[in-house]
Amino acid sequence: MNPFFVEQMAMYSAYHRDPRNRATHFIGIPSIVFAIFIPLHWVTVAELWGGETVITLATVLWFITGAFYLWLDRTIGGLMMLVAFVLMQIAAWVAQQGSLIGWSTFAILFVGGWIFQLVGHVFEGRRPALADNLLQALIGPCFLIAETVFAAGLKTELHDAVEARWKHYTVAAMQARAAH
Repeated sequence: MNPFFVEQMAMYSAYHRDPRNRATHFIGIPSIVFAIFIPLHWVTVAELWGGETVITLATVLWFITGAFYLWLDRTIGGLMMLVAFVLMQIAAWVAQQGSLIGWSTFAILFVGGWIFQLVGHVFEGRRPALADNLLQALIGPCFLIAETVFAAGLKTELHDAVEARWKHYTVAAMQARAAH
């Protein structure tokens, strides 16, 4: 078990205790991830085999974040890569529909996704985790996969480790750290 992953998940979990907040994130985060993939499909990084295969910035982002997620946890990272791959492929189709449809879809899902998440944090009564640690923007999508895995009764050791650590990241703990 990756101790760095446990700490990052514990921090994220501390900011997402309210079930309504978690529910809004299951809509908001995939919407944002999907939206980001759309314009990234318009940026070609490489053409292989005489242009038959095009590697876009979306593919590069998927690969780099996927490697990071696999380093965090192979099971959850593999599932994260699979889900992100599906979102990326659907986003590629949207991107192929042209810039009006692509940018409109991007705007609706990106802004709407953030609205869902911010409403969730109103329920929580706490600002988003990425306000204190920008890395949490990458942990969020993985957290959703982990929560689904935990709900299926899998990765119980990881779940227990995260649950044992999240209280460490309460507001009081954050304030004590800032004072030092």
